[in-house]
Amino acid sequence: MKVSSVVGGLALVAAALGWSGCASNTAAEQPPRESEGAGSVADYYPLAVGNSWTYAVNGRSDKQVEVKILKEEEGFFHDSQGGQLRVDSFGIRDQKRYLLRGPVETGRSWTNVVSVSSTERYQILRAGGPCEAPAGVFQNCVEVEGRNRVDADTTLINTFTFAPGVGIVRIQLDAERGGRRIPQTWLELTAYKTKSGQG
Repeated sequence: MKVSSVVGGLALVAAALGWSGCASNTAAEQPPRESEGAGSVADYYPLAVGNSWTYAVNGRSDKQVEVKILKEEEGFFHDSQGGQLRVDSFGIRDQKRYLLRGPVETGRSWTNVVSVSSTERYQILRAGGPCEAPAGVFQNCVEVEGRNRVDADTTLINTFTFAPGVGIVRIQLDAERGGRRIPQTWLELTAYKTKSGQG
């Protein structure tokens, strides 16, 4: 399986979605306020050289992807899969889109225009609850859904689960056709090493 383009295990999903373009948002550009009880948006993806994450692909322990941050350059953290991420005053982003924007609260939504013919719509489905993966059980997690309509019949749905101090715990990619979700691929965190801890 070819892994390329976005840090933290997003590579598989990015390749599947064929993401390209640059982030643009329909909401007014105001720095986010953090909702009461929520940490900083930056807490949900700890970026530092040396941090690493290992993911099982489709639940298989024999098929794993490791992503390690190798360097920081011009504000972007570059990983071993060719991905780049940064945190700015609005949220966590790659070179093309915001993956998580503040305030971190259920119902928060934003739009990324990634090309003339492609718009991704994101929404925080759940903020503040527990989540789990083979790497452990985590508290105060955030679940984000991204939707991208690829043709008249198909919408790709990408769901990310973030845990503070850890990063992305799970990624699920589904195709929606005729109102029915068809699972495509998923990644689950099996191990991680960050400056704030490891599992």
